[in-house]
Amino acid sequence: MPKKSLPLSQVYRLLEPGPVVLVSTAGPTRPNVMPMSWHTMMEFEPPLIGCVLSGRNFTFSLLKKSQECVLNVPTVELAKQVVGCGNTSGRTIDKFEKFGLTPVAASKVGAPLVDECYASLECRIADTKLVATYNFFVLEVVQAWIDRSRKDPRTIHHRGKGWFMVAGETIKLASKMK
Repeated sequence: MPKKSLPLSQVYRLLEPGPVVLVSTAGPTRPNVMPMSWHTMMEFEPPLIGCVLSGRNFTFSLLKKSQECVLNVPTVELAKQVVGCGNTSGRTIDKFEKFGLTPVAASKVGAPLVDECYASLECRIADTKLVATYNFFVLEVVQAWIDRSRKDPRTIHHRGKGWFMVAGETIKLASKMK
């Protein structure tokens, strides 16, 4: 089932409380993808996301050069591919090919969406003031996609040193926020 457009005001719902995402970037010869856990919502509209990428990562240099990426939200079914992408470098291999992931053209950025992921957020760099000091990028989501056919998707959350928590039961509580 193809993904449908998601209102940008709802992007924060996809990222809190912090699932592992697959960051896809455009490269000089092929796209690249890597997992990332260090991200946070900074603003709702426009949706701004802060994230940290190690300056040693291939994705760091690709993001700095292209100024755009896609944050893709995988579910537990992709856990082995996520870990595989994290344990290899896109400098030497095509991670999409090696891990059976499908790059799909984005609508507003040059980096691809990962088709197998539950949701995809097309992003452009909004601020680089903290990159030199902290490797901290501020991204603006310019387009969001979601597969609404997946009910209660089970995302994975990195807990360090190979340990992950899988999102479980979803509950609804009274809230004054819409």
